[in-house]
Amino acid sequence: MTSEIDPPFTLITGATGGIGKALAEACRDHRLILQGRDRARLDILCDGLPDACPLVLDLTRPETFAAALEGLRPLTNLIHNAGTVELGPVAEQSHEVWTQTLAVNVVAPAELTRLLLPGLRQSRGCVVFINSGAGLSASAGWSSYAASKFALRALADALRAEEGASGVRVTSVYPGRTATAMQEKVRGQEGADFEPGKYIQPSTLAGAVRFVLDTPRDAQILDLTLRSGV
Repeated sequence: MTSEIDPPFTLITGATGGIGKALAEACRDHRLILQGRDRARLDILCDGLPDACPLVLDLTRPETFAAALEGLRPLTNLIHNAGTVELGPVAEQSHEVWTQTLAVNVVAPAELTRLLLPGLRQSRGCVVFINSGAGLSASAGWSSYAASKFALRALADALRAEEGASGVRVTSVYPGRTATAMQEKVRGQEGADFEPGKYIQPSTLAGAVRFVLDTPRDAQILDLTLRSGV
């Protein structure tokens, strides 16, 4: 159990991206473990927060996770935020693209959850999967990404069914287009302009996730969908 003396202990993947930074800021009163690949960027991010430590981890190498997490005390919250996207139709996307996308978007969250689950059971913690609108409806040209997000949705649903009795709460968040560098890349692949003012702001999404984390124990939010209000 946590208290004002013992703040929540939260791990956020993809912490150096736009949404990751916003999540870290929204949870700045937590003890934070911030995952990324670039130690320099992680150090800068951690330096600006009261109680944050970097976790350098390549999410395409699940065989390295156990050693990196060894000795970590039980988490209160695990937020799977990291993701990768490469647009293209089935007819054009190579197996390398599929392998990379599924590794980062599905296999890494599954393995991290497996390794951290004993501690989450102990704390009756919360697992949040930052999914996508593509995890609810697949469109032409979004083949590998949508498939990975549908799989992530299934992972979350299975985990919830399996861990309900342990007290672990599981939430999938399905944001629409969000004003991040990843969305700028997507718009470029679509041959369209990036207009950040028309999209969900990372801080708004992070606020919604914080609401999920703070929901009292007598309830849990199973799925949360956000769309731009502009």
